[in-house]
Amino acid sequence: MKISMYEASVPVFIHTLNNLATILEKGHAHAEAKKIDGAVLPGLRLFADMFPLSRQVQIASDSAKGGAARLAGVEAPPYEDNEKTIPELVARVRKTVAYLQTLKPEQFEGCEDKTVTWQTRSGSKSMQGLPYLNRHVIPNLFFHVTTTYNILRHNGVELGKKDFLGNP
Repeated sequence: MKISMYEASVPVFIHTLNNLATILEKGHAHAEAKKIDGAVLPGLRLFADMFPLSRQVQIASDSAKGGAARLAGVEAPPYEDNEKTIPELVARVRKTVAYLQTLKPEQFEGCEDKTVTWQTRSGSKSMQGLPYLNRHVIPNLFFHVTTTYNILRHNGVELGKKDFLGNP
């Protein structure tokens, strides 16, 4: 059985982002229960030179919507990166899921072989579609979701592997 590029990307992104939203909601509930100022969690980091939780979520969102859009050959909607609270970050993740749900399998036909080009902080990069998905987009998405999970877990939020993996 052959898997399509759509099936290898969009459903994986949606599942992962829905799990991220759940993780963030647990973080928000933890902060409320412990009477922690709601502005604190988005600024937390694992180490001083790492991005804060808010940026981890923004990059996860951008990785999914940008990666899917590039593979589908469409423009991703721009987001302002101005979220300051966990509920705002959850809303961004949910908005990204809603965008991904608008993409259709036929938009991804043949994209495994097309050249995908994107901008990074250090310049422009290009790869063929399948390696772009498998070696860049998926690992980047998982890295930033995992880092978000680790920041919250490190700060006392009761999370486990099931929260990261979600329901199959």
